[in-house]
Amino acid sequence: MNQRHYENQVNDTIVLSVSTLNGLARELLEECFSSVTVEGEISNFSAPGSGHWYLTLKDSNAQVRCAMFRNRNMSVRFKPANGMQVTVKGKLSLYEGRGDYQLILDSMTEAGAGALQRAYEELKQKLLQEGLFDPAGRIKLPSTCRHVAVITSPTGAVIRDILSVFNRRYPAMKVTILPVPVQGKEASRAICNALLIADHRKHDLNIDAIIIARGGGSLEDLQAFNDETVARAIHRCTLPVISAIGHETDTTIADFVADLRAPTPTAAAELISPDQLAVLKSLQQTDLKLQSLVQSLLNQRRQQLDWLRRRLQHPGRRLQDQAQRLDRLDTQLQRAMQNILLLQKNRLQSLARSLDTVSPLQTLQRGFSITQSETGNLLSDSAQVSAGARIITALKSGRIISIVEQVE
Repeated sequence: MNQRHYENQVNDTIVLSVSTLNGLARELLEECFSSVTVEGEISNFSAPGSGHWYLTLKDSNAQVRCAMFRNRNMSVRFKPANGMQVTVKGKLSLYEGRGDYQLILDSMTEAGAGALQRAYEELKQKLLQEGLFDPAGRIKLPSTCRHVAVITSPTGAVIRDILSVFNRRYPAMKVTILPVPVQGKEASRAICNALLIADHRKHDLNIDAIIIARGGGSLEDLQAFNDETVARAIHRCTLPVISAIGHETDTTIADFVADLRAPTPTAAAELISPDQLAVLKSLQQTDLKLQSLVQSLLNQRRQQLDWLRRRLQHPGRRLQDQAQRLDRLDTQLQRAMQNILLLQKNRLQSLARSLDTVSPLQTLQRGFSITQSETGNLLSDSAQVSAGARIITALKSGRIISIVEQVE
């Protein structure tokens, strides 16, 4: 044995010092329990100025001291407090100075519902920052739904309640059930697959909306609906999704991502289905309105027909009217022609009078004569003729043909 492990030997008996004993015990504990995971309740928690944490981890029958040094506790994402249930991981050791048996912690997480609640809050904040909860991205329900896909457990009260509401309010509603487990390890994957199937078959099946439903339960029971893959599958879906998970006080991540949240599965069925009595009343009102519109249209067309009948004339009457119109136009044309002829006659007479004023014949009427050469040229100068020339003299009545004897 190493010299430090003992201080003296008496009668072949090894005598250990306290320090040696504690050191041996520490080596043995750390070697045998180098990594242990323990769950328990925090008590006597303290965080001195050094930044280290000291606490006692206990259950109903025992307790153990724990220490978590600053370089390790900086990665813990929550503030420990007395009474909190946690799961820790570390190595078993012994504080030699006091001989205290203790756990040196490497990690600490909230246990049970506390851990699930923290994961829920962290995912909620993450998806909120990414915009998956933005109301602007929500798809509106159609005014009337005729075919609904319901993603839920095929057994149990939930599906019976939903079908009962549809039968009571709107029996014509077509329902396609996509059966899935609503809790357990396979639930999240099954819900995502069901959403994908409904979205891909929406056109050939004429699906109008999707209801995701399950009954109430603990946070652990509802964990499938707080799953990130389910939340993203709902957000990718191009059909409006109504979440109806748990009781009215239960809120899941799926509720925040869905296009519409119903407080219960029954309420979801009521939200998406019209009341058949209300539909019947609406149809009756529409029928009365349609009858009124048709009657009004018939009256309007009847008035137009009467007006057209009064305007419509027999073809013989129209021919008579046209004949009278032609006679009237012919009379007007003849009158216009007479007026034109009279105007032209008056104009011609005026021109004749003006021409007669300067006419040589008018000069002859006053006792004058006109003398021309034999060739027809007017003679106005004695130089134009010579003795022996033949000249013609026009008088008021008749002509005189003369031979010039002498020109002066």
